[in-house]
Formats: sequence, structure tokens, C-alpha cells
Amino acid sequence: MGKYVIAGNWKMNKTPAEATALIEAIKPLVKDAACDVVVGVPFIDIPAALEATKGSNIGVAAQNCYWEKSGAFTGEISADMLREMGVKYVILGHSERRTYFGDTDATVAKRVRGAIDAGLTAILCVGEYLEQREQGITAEICAMQTKIALEGVSEEELKQIIIAYEPVWAIGTGKTATAEQANEVCAQIRDVIAGLYNQAAADAVTIQYGGSMNAGNAAQLLAMSDVDGGLIGGASLKAEDFATIVAAAK
Repeated sequence: MGKYVIAGNWKMNKTPAEATALIEAIKPLVKDAACDVVVGVPFIDIPAALEATKGSNIGVAAQNCYWEKSGAFTGEISADMLREMGVKYVILGHSERRTYFGDTDATVAKRVRGAIDAGLTAILCVGEYLEQREQGITAEICAMQTKIALEGVSEEELKQIIIAYEPVWAIGTGKTATAEQANEVCAQIRDVIAGLYNQAAADAVTIQYGGSMNAGNAAQLLAMSDVDGGLIGGASLKAEDFATIVAAAK
């Protein structure tokens, strides 16, 4: 399956000085990681994070980007700006962006295109709300979000996409999908990609699970056949917890 990637999504946490301190604490703990390690930091922390990760095996992600290259878009940041700074990854379509800030499947697709064109790796988040799971339409929701986001993305460009399955009901709630539930949906997403491209392309895509993955449950989740890593929320703000999750990704 895809390469293992453990990415921390710090959300709106840590000042630049605090970001430096956390990365310095994480670095020695993950230096021998068998997977790719990424920290997704607030925009304001990116310069500090890039400096702190220099020469290490930790990549830096932004938590969003706009789809236009430049223009009259007050408060927005383009993928080209991120790339020139040295950012390698960008988290797109996170449920918090969709729920609180008006992101739609269509605008997420535009952001994905902007990221790909700038040479960034997009961590594309998909996932269902609790009522959608209860209605039995999880597979349809995740398939729709995936298909819309990947519209116009070539098989070669697919190499710049990581998909993070994040059931919205399990983000920050302490509830976690069972390892079997997580694996089932990750496998369904892989099947969607196989239908859009081919099985080899689908097998090569990294599909993460994100939804209250922590030091206690990471090993069980990461042992699943179709879970290729994690997008980690709260646990990524604690160096030792984050390192435990990274160590579980073998």
C-alpha cells in the first residue's frame, strides 16, 4: 500500500516560540522514523517551523491555501507563497474548514488544483458527519468528496495527493472509529481511486486515518491493511505522544 505518513495537525495552537520548542522536543524522538513525519502548523509559525526542522527528517505543512496565485484576496495565502518559503505539504478540506469557514467540495477541489500546480503535496481530508454514518451513507459521502476533489487530477499528479479519512464525529470528541471501521472506509476510498485511475495507482496512494488517533490506539489502527498513516490532532501537540504514534507506523 501507500507510504506511511504521520502528520500532526496543530490547528490554531502554538506561538512561533512555542512551535520551535515543540519541534525541538520532537526531533530527537522521531529521527529514526520508518515513515514520513510532518508537522502542520499555523501560517504564523511556518518560518519558525522551517528553521527548526532544517536538516531533520520532519516536513512542514500549512493548514490551508487559496487557489489563486495572487490578487485582491485579503487574508489569504497562495500555494506559490508556501512553496517559495519551503513548505512541502498543505492540509486541504479539513472538516473544520468545511464546517466553520464555508469550504465546499468544489472549493476544496480548486485548492487541490492550486496546490498541485505549485508542486505541493496536498493532504486531502474527507469524512462523514455522525448523522451521515447513522444513515448508512458513509461510503457515498467519502466517494463523492474524493471524486470531486480529484476531478482533473492526472495519474501522475495523484502522486502529490495524500488522502486523510477523518470521520467528523471522531475529531476532537475522544470518539474513535474502531480499527475495522477505519480500515473499511480507507479501503472503500482506495476502491474509488482504483475506479478513477487503476489498481496500481490506488495501491500507491497514502490513505491516512484521522479522528482522535492517539498514543494508545495508534498501533491497532496502523496495523490495518488499508491505513497508511495518520493525521493527528491533539496528540501531535505532545512530543512523546506524537513520537509514540510515529513509532507505531512501521
